[in-house]
Amino acid sequence: MYQKFYTWRFFAPLGILWLYANAVFSQTHQPVTGTVRSASGELLTGATVRIDGTSQFVFSGEDGSFVLSHQQRYPITLQVNFIGFEGQSLQLLSPPSAPLEIRLAEDNQLNEIVVTARRRQEEVQSVPISLTVVGGALLEDAQAFNVNRLKELVPSVQLYSSNPRNTTLNIRGLGSTFGLTNDGIDPGVGFYVDGVYYARPAVTTLDFIDVDQIEVIRGPQGTLFGKNTTSGAFNITTRRPRFQPDAAVESSFGNFGFVQTRGSVTGPVSQKLAARLSYTGTKRDGLIYNQATQRHTNTLNNLGLRSQLLYLPSEKVEVLLAADISRQRPDGYAQVVAGVVETRRAPFRQFNQIIADLNYSLPSANPFDRVIDHDTEWRSGNDMGGVSVNVDAEVGGGTLTATSAWRYWNWDPSNDRDFTGLQALSLSQAPSRHDQWSQEVRYAGDFNSKLSGVVGVFALWQDLKSSPYHTEESGIHQWRFVQTNQSPLWQTPGLLEGYGTQTRNRLESFSGAVFGQLDWKVTERLSVLPGVRWNYDEKRVDFNRTTYGGLQTEDPALIALQQSVYNEQAFNARVEESNFSGQVTLAYKASERINAFGTVSSSFKPIGINLGGLPRENGRTMTELARIEPENLIHWEVGVKTKPTNTSTLNLVYHHSDIRNFQTLVQTPDLSVNRGYLANAERVAVSGLELDSNVRLHRNFSLFTALAYTDGKYVKFTNAPVPLEEVGGEPFKDISGGRLPGISKWGGSLGMEWTKDATLWEMKGKFFIAGDGFFRSEFSSSPSPSRYMNVPGYALANLRSGFRTNTGISVIVWSRNVLNTDYFEMLLPGAGNAGHYAAVLGDQRTFGFTLRHQWQKHP
Repeated sequence: MYQKFYTWRFFAPLGILWLYANAVFSQTHQPVTGTVRSASGELLTGATVRIDGTSQFVFSGEDGSFVLSHQQRYPITLQVNFIGFEGQSLQLLSPPSAPLEIRLAEDNQLNEIVVTARRRQEEVQSVPISLTVVGGALLEDAQAFNVNRLKELVPSVQLYSSNPRNTTLNIRGLGSTFGLTNDGIDPGVGFYVDGVYYARPAVTTLDFIDVDQIEVIRGPQGTLFGKNTTSGAFNITTRRPRFQPDAAVESSFGNFGFVQTRGSVTGPVSQKLAARLSYTGTKRDGLIYNQATQRHTNTLNNLGLRSQLLYLPSEKVEVLLAADISRQRPDGYAQVVAGVVETRRAPFRQFNQIIADLNYSLPSANPFDRVIDHDTEWRSGNDMGGVSVNVDAEVGGGTLTATSAWRYWNWDPSNDRDFTGLQALSLSQAPSRHDQWSQEVRYAGDFNSKLSGVVGVFALWQDLKSSPYHTEESGIHQWRFVQTNQSPLWQTPGLLEGYGTQTRNRLESFSGAVFGQLDWKVTERLSVLPGVRWNYDEKRVDFNRTTYGGLQTEDPALIALQQSVYNEQAFNARVEESNFSGQVTLAYKASERINAFGTVSSSFKPIGINLGGLPRENGRTMTELARIEPENLIHWEVGVKTKPTNTSTLNLVYHHSDIRNFQTLVQTPDLSVNRGYLANAERVAVSGLELDSNVRLHRNFSLFTALAYTDGKYVKFTNAPVPLEEVGGEPFKDISGGRLPGISKWGGSLGMEWTKDATLWEMKGKFFIAGDGFFRSEFSSSPSPSRYMNVPGYALANLRSGFRTNTGISVIVWSRNVLNTDYFEMLLPGAGNAGHYAAVLGDQRTFGFTLRHQWQKHP
């Protein structure tokens, strides 16, 4: 029903702003040229020369020279920075008549990191928000090419994925439901790339494409970002087109057939137009051997392409047009059986008895043998892409920004959900198509000398549908897994073989919001930052499941057995809700080295709707469970950001969240409820302490560390699902006081890099040794606390070393999981809760080398 509105709502604001941008008269300026040297006259390669207050910058070349093309009106201020040297600001009242000669004094103090967490450029230590910044160079050197690897650098981030669709991205243990994904609720962690909101969790499994930096923002952000987020946001900035031509390419090779190639090229198309094209491709052989197919599975096969056009119609307007496409074709996301639990079902319904009756045994009792015998194809076709237009216009003392975007997601899966070589579930496929349209308009800037802020409106339309239908189909052995009594009718030949369901569903949703936040400088040291948000959400679902196949019979007893496994179900539902939320922050700058802040906020996760089937009670579909109440969150945190010395930072934050109507996923023995169903827990609480630090002990040695303590529990959940070992007893359990899944009480990361000036084969450059480590304590991998489904704690270490030349050539040798630690990423029960559970395995030790070359045009 929303389709007729999509076109004009998307293109009308875009067209108006585009016409405005082209109507503004512009003046072309000569580029600023010059050379960057040390105080002693040494040429500095790779120094950053930026026009203050803009995103226009350039790096100095091998001979220290730079050419910075721009369209800014004079006067302008150049900001020049180089690691290990004092930054320098240089104001230019008019175009320089000769090349500039810039000299930097040596200093070990840390470079300032500029972030856009508050929708404008600010130095990270001055922002009264808990956030961590990871630069693109570190991501590339550390082989952290997706979110799953990024989490090892930021311990407050948790990511669990059994495949791209079934992905949980959390910050501080909150965000999305743990386990299998139900599309009827919104994620609590926002994912933004260049200001565009990505609605699908599958994006977290894709390779990063030409990333400049990632800001991991912790805590509710509904008064700053368009899409409401209850636990934080990923704010990803990619490298933009530049008017200074350059290109970069790198190739990595490693064990298990690992090959990765990344590249980019940028430069001017005309005086007002610059372009950038970026590419990434990753391939790797499988890490698990499938005896049934006699080949390795769980391969990597990723491609990504991103193109951008930057148009500067005037010195006050920037227009960025971007398009991207990513494609994944791995040989599945197979899981291995990690263990077997004795449930409370009758002895003949225990997993070990079932497989003994079927004359079957698991290929290995040790999951880290990495051997399976799955007989159903594993397939995870994951396609995502889109187009966006972002217009920034200087208006008054700030910037008016309009971001229009369309994105799509295609999902083509096949899974072996019984995790064995038996034909229990012979097919489990949920192909889907998702389209989203978003529009955000906001203004950020200074209203006067004491008041600044952000105000905006946001709209998001989504259309998710089966493509063309979801399939669950029983195999020849299914009868033994679902057998509930000793009746010989269960053994009727062909009773369940080929019997399954086809589900056609569609979810249409709209989310609209008005939001804003002010920054009032009460004094030079004290600021008050109030924020408010109003949100409206509407969701409609059309669900229709039909049965097919199996034994064609008119015997009521046999039909009853079939329908106890799969049954037809159809319902339509519509939910809507509007919410007010807000926050207030007090920020106090005690000195030049100490910034303290305290925040109290109310937030919410929008209303939900079950999409994946509803459970039954006495043969009745429980349609009253279609609606999922919104989460209501009260959050507060206090923190202090310090610079103990010019060469170090030390930040500490305490946070506490109290959530009512917590949206959680219930795993059910009912196979008709695909991927479980959603429910509300009455109340949960999460609190913790976070510490992070950066130290530059010398211009050639730097160190970072982060430590997080997190405690999450169900304060009240009286009607929760039982853990796997209690299946067959009472259907529900009071788990009040139990711990939340996916949360380690302790997590931490540590990284370092040492460099030394050197000459290799007559090429000047820097030799370096770097490494990073990550650890986490054990955590529950079951929505309801279980004695068995707990993931043991583990620690990982990664090392790399290499040589970076002053001509842009780098050679890096690296190894991840150097100690070859065996560890689980997560555990999950088999379909139907027969007693066995499977594991997503972490990668074993990998190693390889990377070759990189960057070209720049110099004067």
